[in-house]
Amino acid sequence: MNEGKPGTPGASEGPDGDFVLARPERPDGDYELPRPHDATASTPAAGVPDGGAPDPRHRGGTSADASEPAPAQSADTPASTPAPGADAPAHPQPLHDPDPYSTPPYGEPGPWAPAPPVQHPAATPAHGVAVGVPPVPHEAAPAAPVTPAAPVAQDAPATPVTDPWARYDPWAAPAAVAPLQQADPVEEDVRRRRGRRRRALAGGALVIALVSGVAGGVVGVQLERNGGIGAVELPQAGVEAPDRDPDSVAGIAAQALPSVVTLHVSGGGKAGTGTGFVLDDRGHILTNDHVVEPAGEDGDITVTFHSGDTAEATVVGRDSGYDLAVVRVKGVRGLAPLPLGNSDNVQVGDPVVAIGAPFDLAGTVTSGIISARERPITAGGEKGDGSDVSYVDALQTDAPINPGNSGGPLLDGKGRVIGINSAIRSADGGLDPEGGQSGSIGLGFAIPINQGKRVAEELIETGKATHPVIGITLDMEYSGDGARVAAEGSDGGPPVSTGGPGAEAGIRPGDVITKVDGRPVHSGEELIVKTRAHRPGDRLELTLERRGEERTVSLVLGSSDDG
Repeated sequence: MNEGKPGTPGASEGPDGDFVLARPERPDGDYELPRPHDATASTPAAGVPDGGAPDPRHRGGTSADASEPAPAQSADTPASTPAPGADAPAHPQPLHDPDPYSTPPYGEPGPWAPAPPVQHPAATPAHGVAVGVPPVPHEAAPAAPVTPAAPVAQDAPATPVTDPWARYDPWAAPAAVAPLQQADPVEEDVRRRRGRRRRALAGGALVIALVSGVAGGVVGVQLERNGGIGAVELPQAGVEAPDRDPDSVAGIAAQALPSVVTLHVSGGGKAGTGTGFVLDDRGHILTNDHVVEPAGEDGDITVTFHSGDTAEATVVGRDSGYDLAVVRVKGVRGLAPLPLGNSDNVQVGDPVVAIGAPFDLAGTVTSGIISARERPITAGGEKGDGSDVSYVDALQTDAPINPGNSGGPLLDGKGRVIGINSAIRSADGGLDPEGGQSGSIGLGFAIPINQGKRVAEELIETGKATHPVIGITLDMEYSGDGARVAAEGSDGGPPVSTGGPGAEAGIRPGDVITKVDGRPVHSGEELIVKTRAHRPGDRLELTLERRGEERTVSLVLGSSDDG
């Protein structure tokens, strides 16, 4: 009955015609699988599963006799045969606790459930290569030889068992191990794609940056070289009326500039530039004496008007003591004289405007204020004998005055002439009619127009100017406070002119004059400046000291035409 099956010690044939393995002795126990078919059901042939197809795992015979039916088992065959050397238990014990869920393959216990297969370790195949598992060796029954089963192809994949209730044959050849599968490449591909995307984005950003830089450089060069792609037009105020307030600097300059001229003088190997302004419509122009001095007796004087027209001029009269001169141009029409103001009305802080040609820059306008009045100054003296020294009781201004401004007008806030610009204090401490080449430091001096008007009138009428005199000789070496009368005259005559204003007032040699009209006098030069600030015939009150006693005298100024 058991032909073609290996004998197994301790195994017996069950009532359904199949072998039942003896239960192994295990200390931990185990439950057997429930039998899938009823005991009364028909028993399929050995090696054939319930579906009727031969079980390839059955090792009972070769493929040639698989179609032959297995012989039936004898009824008198014992149900089970204990294994040699082992006692079968009286009653089978469960190996595990009962399964409350009756989950296959370990459901309710049964005495007929086969034992689980015994697995043997095998060599681990290479990644992705299927390796057949060798069968578990069993001892063959001595009664009948075992016919070798057909070899299992290594390359053929095993048919997976989907029915958990299929019969289990412990002697069947193990199913071929399915080939190992590689890890799912989806996640790795996603990471690779993300990496490639990031690199592509970074490369694109770099390319964009490079292109933008090149484009920006090209545009920048274009803008720098050509001033932009299109025409550049900046915002600008519209055209306004040129009229200005007459009392503003612009209004004053607009009114005065047509009457201001520039003088170019040459002669005797010398040359110079100065400024003047028109006195009347007959062509008389007032300027400084040191401006026309290079012309001498036969030099050239060229007058340039604000319009650009030029004309030749001649000297009408000059006076070095006042540093004033008058020249005249002929054949010029349409002259506009500048209006004259009153220098006695000027107060410190009044606004003023100076016009001239500093460094031959004609038509230059500057402005400032009157910073002082009756400032005694002396200028000139290059000849050494004192004949060219000018004594001026000047107006001081901070309006910039530079070389070339000499002879130009100093205007008040209404555009009227209140002074004639004559000298500046230079940075080296000297007082120069031209100021050398040091330029303005904010200390300019102008001859008061009241004195300039009188002198100009005399020069136009007679060619000479008269000087007011006291009739005394001063000791210019005296270093004390005041002006002391010399002990003897400069030409060997008496220091106090006989019959002069001083002699009639009782002035004696050695007297020290300390005040003029109540104002202190600190030197001989200052006394001369104060005296020349008046006209001949004006009355003066002098305060003097004689042998420690102070007394006051009154006199009427005389006249002298010695320039």
